[in-house]
Amino acid sequence: MDATIDAVRVAGTPNGPTPIVVLAVDDEEDILPIFIGFEEATSIARGVDATDLGRPLTHDLLLDVIEELGGRVDRVHVASIDDGTYIGEIHLNTPRQDTVVDARPSDALALAARTDCPITVAEAVFEAGREAPERFAELDDIRDVVQTVAMGESEGFYE
Repeated sequence: MDATIDAVRVAGTPNGPTPIVVLAVDDEEDILPIFIGFEEATSIARGVDATDLGRPLTHDLLLDVIEELGGRVDRVHVASIDDGTYIGEIHLNTPRQDTVVDARPSDALALAARTDCPITVAEAVFEAGREAPERFAELDDIRDVVQTVAMGESEGFYE
């Protein structure tokens, strides 16, 4: 199933704020939310916004290495779910052969955000994790959370 990065949000949970990447799947009203880490959430948002920080962050570095070695990210795929953990793949075209690299979906999506490569989701994964979009529409955007924290206004943000 073809998908796009719809949003990167932050949910307040009993364990504190938790980032979520929201995938919109073509021809579906429901979305696929995937809970991820803050660094990955920030990296995905920077990739979507095409923000250049001058020096490469981890995902920028990985993409630079892939490209310097003559490779190209062909697509990323959310392939399966194992005991609540999503499993991702990075499909690469390389001078030697095409290959698939196991990856956390958040890392794969951070690369997709930088390359505009296709994103796909296995149908069984979508069916297992699909949610109504309204549940996530009111959550804070990761960019707003990062800005609030950077400005020192995070105290009580999720109380």
